[in-house]
Amino acid sequence: MRLKTALMGAAATLVFAPAAFAERGADGQLNLFYWQAPSILNPYLSSGTKDLEASSMVIEPLARYNPAGELVPYIAAEVPTVANGGIAEDLMSITWKLKPDLKWADGSDVTADDVVFTGEYCMNPDGGCAQLSHFEHVSKIEAIDPLTVKVSFDAAMPNPYGPFVSFESPILQKAQFANCTGANAPTCTEANTMPVGTGPFKVSAFSPNDNVQLVANDNFREADKPSFASVNMKGGGDAASAARAVFQTGEYDYAWNLQLAPDVLAGMTGDGAKGKVVVAFGSLVERLEMNMTDPSPNLPEGERSTAKHPHPILSDLRVRQALSMAIDRNLLVEVGYGQAGKPTCNLVPAPVAYASDNTGCLTQDVEGAKKLLDEAGWVPGADGIREKDGMKLAITYQTSTNAVRQDFQALIKQWWGEIGVDTTLKNIDASVFFGGDPGSPDTFQKFYADVEMYANNFTGTDPQTYLAQYTCAKAPKPETQWQGENINRYCDETYDKLVGELGGTADPDKRGALAKQLNDMLTKDSMTIVPLVWRGTTSGVANTIVGEDINPWDSELWNIADWSRAK
Repeated sequence: MRLKTALMGAAATLVFAPAAFAERGADGQLNLFYWQAPSILNPYLSSGTKDLEASSMVIEPLARYNPAGELVPYIAAEVPTVANGGIAEDLMSITWKLKPDLKWADGSDVTADDVVFTGEYCMNPDGGCAQLSHFEHVSKIEAIDPLTVKVSFDAAMPNPYGPFVSFESPILQKAQFANCTGANAPTCTEANTMPVGTGPFKVSAFSPNDNVQLVANDNFREADKPSFASVNMKGGGDAASAARAVFQTGEYDYAWNLQLAPDVLAGMTGDGAKGKVVVAFGSLVERLEMNMTDPSPNLPEGERSTAKHPHPILSDLRVRQALSMAIDRNLLVEVGYGQAGKPTCNLVPAPVAYASDNTGCLTQDVEGAKKLLDEAGWVPGADGIREKDGMKLAITYQTSTNAVRQDFQALIKQWWGEIGVDTTLKNIDASVFFGGDPGSPDTFQKFYADVEMYANNFTGTDPQTYLAQYTCAKAPKPETQWQGENINRYCDETYDKLVGELGGTADPDKRGALAKQLNDMLTKDSMTIVPLVWRGTTSGVANTIVGEDINPWDSELWNIADWSRAK
């Protein structure tokens, strides 16, 4: 069990295959194609993976996960464990030591004060931190000396690797963000789009929802890295154009998130292709989120999609169950992903120790769905659409713009039509949908629809932080600048209590049982989340790139400092 090993034994050693790095910048420009364009470079103000990926080249955590799911140090000197004295025997605190002589990209010293500030920044109740689940049970963060930070908890934490771990929880420079705390956080445009970091690259220009330009960080801690002098991260377009740019034209070196039908990918990667597909299965699940609140535009802006107004249709479990039962997940996999997907009923599909044996959704049952709607009082009208108390069974189903997702929408609309549901489809540009703009009505956090579809995953191989996202307090709302991880506004006191119990449980078997129970509460029991496909992380890399190692447990760019071009 990796958790037990990390706590009690030696930390994993970060070892890479030897690479011939002549000097920093010797390989010129690296071209990345992220068709879901980044809109902000501050991961504390966005839940969008494309924003977190982009920022991971610039700002770094104390430690992150490698492709095996092992925790490895980055700007920390080592990963704290009980054995090395970094984790208290009573599991009430964890102490990190920074590597000596670390510099920010502007040449100033990195100190423990920056780490303390970052924690305070995210935990500020007026700030609306998108990564608040990383700071579960944190009671105090203090600088012991310029290179030592102690994080204390209000309960024993068998898995204390939430704060400042992974690309979701990097360290911000205090000097740059000092005036950007609380309600001011989203107003600091320059800091949020051009953060000063410790990573291998620094931002030279940024056009939100379009393009990021980066150059090598002259103050990066490894003198001969990065191998590339600059990075051009193109945004916009679609997954197909990104794939063509790597596999066929060779204009780009890396194409992220190739969410394409299997026959489309196969047609681009035959003999003579200039790149290859890389796939890794982690915890990425394409799913439907059922809005537990009323998104009606007739409500005041500050009250739409908040718990003040329960959803008039989806608050009935039988309706949510019927919508799930009508779906043929096996056909979705066949149409959308092929070997890069598997049908699933779980939000947490892996690792095995945490994956529930929940398989009840895998068989489509249209007649059973109709019967449930009958029992719920929804009667078919003359046009085939069900009605109840003068209300049509009509829902809006939204997702980001992408060929596979629009195929899924069309199929699911058809299946829902067979059971008497009138479905309006809506797709939104991915840069906007997954952005964190509190002024936009179209972000997935605001959820101004009845059902929405997307995918995300958790970092590392322990789902504790991921499951903690669905506690009551983490629902996005106006008071948090519409940030928050509990996208569907699910709220159950028992669930919250079990999340707390998971945080205080050390025994691996008990942790696994609790995680499965929490997964089942969200999916099988309440169906506020309707999983569809367990997706492999799929990207494209040019044949000339050396050192790339796709990572399903952290940023795909986790080791970009080690990439180079074949000579």
